[in-house]
Amino acid sequence: MPYVMVEKPQIPSQQPVPAESTGPSRGSAPTSADVARQAGVSRATVSYVLNNTSAVRISEPTRRRVHEAAKELGYVPHAAARSLRAGHTRIVLMPAPDVPVGTLYSGFLNEFQWALSRLDYTAVQYGSVGVVGDDAARAWAELRPVAVLAPVGMGLRGIGVLQRSGAKAVITLGAEPVEGAHALIADHRAVGRVAAEHLRERGHHRIGVLMPREEGLDAFAAPRLAGIRETGAEAVALPVAYDEEHAADVVARMRESGLSAVFAYNDEYAMLLMRALQDAGIGIPDEVAVVGADDLMLGRLLRPRLTTVRLALPSGQELAEFVDRLVRTPAAEPEIRDVLGASLVRREST
Repeated sequence: MPYVMVEKPQIPSQQPVPAESTGPSRGSAPTSADVARQAGVSRATVSYVLNNTSAVRISEPTRRRVHEAAKELGYVPHAAARSLRAGHTRIVLMPAPDVPVGTLYSGFLNEFQWALSRLDYTAVQYGSVGVVGDDAARAWAELRPVAVLAPVGMGLRGIGVLQRSGAKAVITLGAEPVEGAHALIADHRAVGRVAAEHLRERGHHRIGVLMPREEGLDAFAAPRLAGIRETGAEAVALPVAYDEEHAADVVARMRESGLSAVFAYNDEYAMLLMRALQDAGIGIPDEVAVVGADDLMLGRLLRPRLTTVRLALPSGQELAEFVDRLVRTPAAEPEIRDVLGASLVRREST
C-alpha cells in the first residue's frame, strides 16, 4: 500500500532558540531563527517584533534586542512570504506624476513617504504607460497593495477590482468623490476664485488666464479657469508654452485685447510672463497686474515681488495616519476630506 510521509509542523513556541544551534553558514541568507538565537528570544517573538504586530505586547528592551540582532546579521523579513500569509503587501500605491511637479508637491511627497515608512508601509509610485483609469486597475491590483491612492479617472469598476484584490483602503484623488471609495478632494477652482476675487477688488474685471500647453497640466489649469469665471469676471484664456518666445507672443496678444490683469497659472509661468512684460517695456502693476500660485521663494525675490495664491496641503504625517486608520478599519464607511486650501499672498505685482 503506497504511503506518504508527512512531517508534522511545529507550532512556534515562546521559548528561545537553543544556544547550541549554529548560525547561518557562510554565503547563506540569515533567517529568523538566526535572529532569535542572537537576541535570545523565540522565532515567534522575532516575527511579532519585525512585523510590528500590535496584538502581542513585547517589552521595549526585547524589541531593541531583536532589531539590533536583525541589523547585525543583515536579516530582513521575506516580503513575499508575509504577503502570502496576509493576502496583501504593505505597499501603498500612488500614481507616478505624469506632469512636472514643483517643490510644493515634491516636499509633501517626501514627507508622506517618510511618515508611511515609520508606520511600516512602503510607498510606491506607479504608472502604466498608455493605460489609465479603470483599465489601469488590473495592473495595479497585481501588486496586491494594502492601500491605493487611485489615479484621477479611476471609477467604480476599477475601485472594485482593487478592493477584490485585497486592498483594504482605496482612496480617490480629484475634484469629486467616487462611489464606494474614500476621497481626497482637491478642487483647484478655489485657486482661480481667490486670484480673481483679489483682481476684481483691484478694479480688474477682464482677466487674462495663462493656459499651459504642457501635456497633463490642463487637469489643473481648466478648473482654475472655471474658478475665475465663477466670480463673474470675464476670463480670457491665453494658451502658452513654457519658453520666452511664446511668452512674448502672449504679451503681444494682451496688448491687442487691452488686458490689464493676468492670472498666470502658477509662479513659474508668472515669472516667465513678467520677464516678457518687462522686456516689452510694460509696467507691473501700473499697466498689467500679475498673480501666480504656489508661493515659491523665487517669487519673493522678483522685482516687483509676486502676488500669489498660497496652496495648503495636509502634512505628510497627517495623511499617512489617515491611510493607516483606513487600513485598520476596512469596513468603515467612505470618508471624504477636502485637502486643498487656497489663500492670497498680496505683494507688489498687483
